Amino acid sequence: MPRKARRTFTEEFKAQAVNVVKTSGKPVSVVAKELDLSVNSLREWVLRAEAGEPKKPLELSERAELEQLRKDFQRVKMERDFLKKAAAFFAKESK
Repeated sequence: MPRKARRTFTEEFKAQAVNVVKTSGKPVSVVAKELDLSVNSLREWVLRAEAGEPKKPLELSERAELEQLRKDFQRVKMERDFLKKAAAFFAKESK
């Protein structure tokens, strides 16, 4: 059985296909079938496009929440480390 020749697509075509997925609200599989593409290829293009999009900056409330969460996380890590040491100490003492 002869192999099909590998198709190549321009960046413009890929961008348009990704745009169809994003604006139509259709699943990637449906758009891929409509455009005669493999689902995996189109899904990969969509993921690459989303990864390349600039992230929106955090709002002031989100920054404050993030800072609080980081402080809480540090405190929880210190408590965990202390409890590990206490458990090891008491395990050693009970022998």
